[in-house]
Amino acid sequence: PGLEPALNTWPPISLGRHVPFGLPPMDDIRFDRSFDLAPGVAEEAAPGVRRLLANNPGPFTFKGTVSYIIGRGQVAIVDPGPDDQAHIDALLNAVRGETVTHILVTHTHRDHSPAAAAIKQATGAKTYAEGPHRAARPLHIGAAARGEASADRDFVPDVAVTDGEAVA
Repeated sequence: PGLEPALNTWPPISLGRHVPFGLPPMDDIRFDRSFDLAPGVAEEAAPGVRRLLANNPGPFTFKGTVSYIIGRGQVAIVDPGPDDQAHIDALLNAVRGETVTHILVTHTHRDHSPAAAAIKQATGAKTYAEGPHRAARPLHIGAAARGEASADRDFVPDVAVTDGEAVA
């Protein structure tokens, strides 16, 4: 009895190639594959913001993980990227002659945080993040931690930042 109203909805729910609730077919959603940033080359994305692509293309990273350099002279590096020496060297080369004051990590997947240790060692900058890796939600009894293979369990920030907190 509790499901009957949901089963009698309009527009009808399709379990085929269309997504539920009458949304357009997935093949109608255009995916812009144009992204011409070459790996290892810092490019100005906006005034005071440079980006640098790691050469780690894949289904979750598209053409690769993008690290950001914010500022000039005294800079912050956002998402230093994977533990890839070529990417680490390119990041350090991009900030040569500048002072890295902060290393900010948005999340602890292996394509975003592992390079933080090498960047910290080379620059002396502190790392800032919400905290070490944790599961996205509590697991239920008998549940397996899916997707945890991508987790960087070694990363622990120097400074834990709470939601909404400003970093200066």
